[in-house]
Amino acid sequence: METHFLFFFYCCIGLSLVFAEGAQMNNELSSLLSIKSVLVDPLGNLKDWRSPNGSVGTDGIVHCTWTGVVCSPSGFVEKLDLSYMNLSGRVSEHIQDLTSLASINLSGNLFDSSLPKYLPNLTSLRSIDVSMNNFIGQFPIGLGQARVLRELNASSNNFAGAIPEDLGNATLLESLDLRGNFFEGSVPASFENLQSLRFLGISGNNLTGRIPRELGRLSSLETIILGYNEFEGEIPSEFGNLSNLRYLDLAVGTLSGQIPAGLGKLQKLTTVYLYDNNFLGIIPPEIGNMSSLVFLDLSANQISGEIPESIGDLKNLELLNLMCNRLTGSVPTQLEELTNLQVLALWKNSLTGILPPNLGNKSPLQWLDVSSNSLSGKIPKGLCNSGNLTKLILFNNSFSGTIPLGLSGCNSLVRVRVQHNLISGPIPNGFGTLPGLQRLELAYNNVSGQIPQDFFLSPSLSFIDLSHNQLQSSIPSGIFSLPSLQTFIASNNKLDGKIPDEFQDCPSLALLDLSSNGFLGSIPDSIASCRKLVKLDLKNNHFDGEIPKSLAAMPTLAILNLSNNSFAGQIPENFGSSPALESLNLSYNKLVGQVPSMGILTNINPNELVGNPGLCGGVLPPCLQKSSSWSRQQKGMHVYHIIVGFAIGTSVILCFGLTFFVGKFLYRRWYLYDTNYFYGRWFKKGTEEWPWRLVAFQRVCFTSGDILGCINESNIIGMGGTGMVYKAEIHRPHVVVAVKKLWRSGSDIENGEDLLREVNLLGRLRHRNIVRLLGYVHNESDAMMVYEYMPNGNLGTALHGKQAGKLLVDWVSRYNVAVGVAQGLNYLHNDCYPPVIHRDIKSNNILLDANLGARIADFGLARMMIHKNETVSMVAGSYGYIAPEYGYTLKVDEKSDIYSFGVVLLELLTGKMPLDPGFGESTDIVEWVRTNIRDNKAVEEVLDPSIAGQCKLVQEEMLLVLRIALLCTAKLPKDRPSMRDVLMMLGEAKPRRKSVCYNNNNDGQNVAKDRPVFSTSPVIGLL
Repeated sequence: METHFLFFFYCCIGLSLVFAEGAQMNNELSSLLSIKSVLVDPLGNLKDWRSPNGSVGTDGIVHCTWTGVVCSPSGFVEKLDLSYMNLSGRVSEHIQDLTSLASINLSGNLFDSSLPKYLPNLTSLRSIDVSMNNFIGQFPIGLGQARVLRELNASSNNFAGAIPEDLGNATLLESLDLRGNFFEGSVPASFENLQSLRFLGISGNNLTGRIPRELGRLSSLETIILGYNEFEGEIPSEFGNLSNLRYLDLAVGTLSGQIPAGLGKLQKLTTVYLYDNNFLGIIPPEIGNMSSLVFLDLSANQISGEIPESIGDLKNLELLNLMCNRLTGSVPTQLEELTNLQVLALWKNSLTGILPPNLGNKSPLQWLDVSSNSLSGKIPKGLCNSGNLTKLILFNNSFSGTIPLGLSGCNSLVRVRVQHNLISGPIPNGFGTLPGLQRLELAYNNVSGQIPQDFFLSPSLSFIDLSHNQLQSSIPSGIFSLPSLQTFIASNNKLDGKIPDEFQDCPSLALLDLSSNGFLGSIPDSIASCRKLVKLDLKNNHFDGEIPKSLAAMPTLAILNLSNNSFAGQIPENFGSSPALESLNLSYNKLVGQVPSMGILTNINPNELVGNPGLCGGVLPPCLQKSSSWSRQQKGMHVYHIIVGFAIGTSVILCFGLTFFVGKFLYRRWYLYDTNYFYGRWFKKGTEEWPWRLVAFQRVCFTSGDILGCINESNIIGMGGTGMVYKAEIHRPHVVVAVKKLWRSGSDIENGEDLLREVNLLGRLRHRNIVRLLGYVHNESDAMMVYEYMPNGNLGTALHGKQAGKLLVDWVSRYNVAVGVAQGLNYLHNDCYPPVIHRDIKSNNILLDANLGARIADFGLARMMIHKNETVSMVAGSYGYIAPEYGYTLKVDEKSDIYSFGVVLLELLTGKMPLDPGFGESTDIVEWVRTNIRDNKAVEEVLDPSIAGQCKLVQEEMLLVLRIALLCTAKLPKDRPSMRDVLMMLGEAKPRRKSVCYNNNNDGQNVAKDRPVFSTSPVIGLL
């Protein structure tokens, strides 16, 4: 009986356990459905997460087959992988019901909420990956309770506050990645308990204080990435005890002191990045003991002393970057023994002596940059022995001897920059046949002989500077027809002969400088076919004949200097109507006749016409009528002499009397009249020359004379809508400003009042995204406006000009420019009274400061909107940016600015100009984008591939802004948002800070965790 009872008892217990397990499985299924209910799943990745029709038994564990769900053999959810599914929404607190969960992966999604505070209740967790999202708030406290936790990755989010102290209790933790957040405070002291930790990444936060010495006791550490923070003090000497360390990245911070010699004990270390800090002292010789070292970057510090010879013992070294320090002494000859060296960057130090003569003989050298030192001797002959050399940068040294013949046969070369040295001898043949050579700079040397004939064969040369040498002979035939040639400078040589008449096909030529040579003959008429030519400098030669009229019709020619030649005949009448000409110098020729009175010639500086005795009229003294009868002229000479003598005598007598009265009148008019009298008159054309006067809107440390001394051709940096812009550098005290010399013509938009309007407006506007007007310099007839100087030029140049690919190379920086412009426009539209309408928003009118911040400039067309729906007398603005309704209504309101802003957004997104022949039948960028969308093409195709690439995360961020751009460029003004709304939408489309794109990894494992979130060495991309 007792036996039967025990049997019945155990059966009951077994059945209860079975039913309990079944109930728990049902609970997990319900929990998963609850988790799904608060997720946004636009791609339907979780469409199989559906409630089953019947009950779930032991043979029907339906949820274990769902996407991303992995169960244990007993049927409980053990792993949840929802990575890279484009999910958003929030993470449900029901996740705590999955009590057997060991791994959770939510990486690569769009979550922008906080993590549930109940997450630490999952004490069985071994792996947590929530990286590459937008999670906010504080990181959950309590994960230290997960005693078996081995991997935690929360990188590339927006977590803030302190790093939880209790993480130090997760003593089995092997990988901790918190990079790219907004954590602040110091590194928790409890981290010294993480003795199993192999990977520690906390870079790209706002952490402060000193790097804890306790980290040097974590003997298992293999990777440390702490850069992009605000740590202070030295590198702890205890780091020398990390015998397993392979990767050390402390770059971009505020660390100081000396580099610890103890790092030399780390035999397994392959990578050391300490660049962009404030390290002092010498490079410790012990660094040569790091036998496994591959990448060493100590650039942009304050390191002094000599380069240790022991670096030559680093046989695996591929990258050595020591640029921008204070190093002295010579380059160790031992470097030529580094058989794996690919990059040697020593730019901007104080090195002396010669380069190792066998450098490159034994190594696959790709990049050599030793510019801006005091090196001398010959250029090593074997730099390209491996056939890998792409960039040879040696400028600003004292290298001598000839150019090695091996360089002219180096097919891998892309750039050769050897200017400002003492190189002599001829340019070897072969550079013109190199398939990838883009830039050849040999200026300021003693190079002699001829320009090689093979230059005209080059398929890739875009920049050639041979100026200030001893070159002779003539220009090679066909050189100006190179398909990629943009700049050709051969000034200050001994070249002669005629310019080849072969300009019929010069598709890219923008700058041609042949000044200070011995060229003769006439300017070929075919030069007018260079439709992109901006600057033509032929001064100081022996050209003769007439100036071709076709020069004035060149659409982009802005600077023309023909001075000190023998040009004859008259100045072409059509020069005054040239569409772009801003600087013209015809001095010291043999020109005759009347100076045309139109366009640029109406206010040209007389000094730019001096030395032509036969010229008269216009800005020069008036022309005298000559008699056709020589005898009649002779008869009148006697009377003429009498009249002249009488006039001179009378003038002398009256001079003293008039001087007093005129001086008194000038004093009263200039100094006693109210300043506003001149403020309103200096745009009006007068017949008298008055002194230049500086009117400042704030305290300045320069005079009008300082400004005028900088207004010359060599200082031109751009052209605005109302004038040419110069860079003015004043030395005592040192200050740099931008000066816009205003254009004057009878056809100024809206009767010339736009010039006064710009001064009047900018003098009152105060906003960080509006360019600041410091003052203006004027006389009776001309004016120049003085602005703060923007070192990075304008947005148009950064996107489409010479700076393309160098600035704004990531989406975050372009997004910040968009927000800056939007903030400036919001200020004009909503914070100014009356509101200000700019009317000429375009990329060329958006300047970039030293931090790539956006500043709106050029207010020559701006209007204060006193009444709604004001109209103007004519269309003003720039083609491609003008709102469609502006052409037929002429109404002025803020919606026209918003349309132009939308076009700028499209430029930032696509990298294309508003008007591009590549658009085909589409008239402009707006129509091109909308056509691509209407044709059901992948929207991502319109995005700039250099920014978006194949990175889905960045593409999604850019597509959010694309939607805003399309709203701003709506055809009907009423459909466009206000700038307040635009700012709000841009705030919601903010990209993740320092986000990184990894490839999709379906197994849920950490992806390339040994790669830092941010750019590594500045030159690592070469390798």
